[in-house]
Amino acid sequence: MTSGRSELTTDADIEWCYDAVHGVSRTFSITIDRLEEPMARHICLGYLLCRIADTVEDAGHIPPETQAELLTAYDRLLDPEVDAPVSAFMDDVEPWIPDDPNEDWTVVAETPRVLRTFESLEDEPREIMREPVRELVDGMAMFTARYADEGGLRLQTLEELEEYCWYAAGTVGTLITGLVARGASQERAEEMRANARSFALLLQLVNIAKDVDADYREENNVYLPAEWLAEEDVCVDAVTDEENRSGVTNVIRRVTGRAETYLDDAQRYLEVIPEHHGNRLSAWAIPYLLAVGTMRELRERPEDVVRDGDVKVPRAEVYALLQAFEEGVSRSHLDELRRQMAEQPLHK
Repeated sequence: MTSGRSELTTDADIEWCYDAVHGVSRTFSITIDRLEEPMARHICLGYLLCRIADTVEDAGHIPPETQAELLTAYDRLLDPEVDAPVSAFMDDVEPWIPDDPNEDWTVVAETPRVLRTFESLEDEPREIMREPVRELVDGMAMFTARYADEGGLRLQTLEELEEYCWYAAGTVGTLITGLVARGASQERAEEMRANARSFALLLQLVNIAKDVDADYREENNVYLPAEWLAEEDVCVDAVTDEENRSGVTNVIRRVTGRAETYLDDAQRYLEVIPEHHGNRLSAWAIPYLLAVGTMRELRERPEDVVRDGDVKVPRAEVYALLQAFEEGVSRSHLDELRRQMAEQPLHK
């Protein structure tokens, strides 16, 4: 795939990519809005490359064996040693794109645009991003194939849950760390790499704890460990049943508790993250603190996940946090903000 395209076309493509991220992810939208160039462009494209794979992996209407085949074909597009035409992948995936696609499927439909914009990047950031994205795609294909007979993921143990979290989020953490650590001291880069997994697993475990209902109803995936559900006498295919609310709530508490074990190391990741190449502390500190607030909500009302299908930080708290960073938050403020948001909504 070549990158010899006009500057006008490149500008139009990257603007589309920015708009696409705003449509598919509130968290990454906040992140990218706070980054400057060139980091904003790099993170935007890295995220969209991952989102294409994630959308295919989450598609409950695609047979698992077909999902695995599509993911493998997508990985070939990212392999610089393979001359795989993007048109062949699009021929395979287009029959599965809904007639009225949502934002996620619109990104999949625009895979050629995302890929050619990615290939237009400078060599160094492009190659830093390529392998983590491919590891994510390979991991998703592996998990999809592992549970092909189930029709959806049915994670069995805590260890398997965290293995999945690594592929879904830890690989993204590797991508981010590779980009932001360029030019940092060896000591700082090593500390970031040591804590990147904790930062990623914290965010992913919180998402899993709060999205149990949607993950099952919309994607036919159950990420809560089957062994923990069994201890509550809950069948994995009955996580949304009313009579199992109490047991599922107990498992959600346990997943939230596991996420909390990663808080300190995740904060250390933020405390050493450099602000160069357009990177900014706020881009990553805000998602971290929103995870702290979400864990507070999960501790206080975990039953809402299975009763109402949703637990979120209040919108007013999100605005209050964004305003705090607009007014200036340094690394020294992270402890205090974390303490405040762990106790009560920031806007109160």
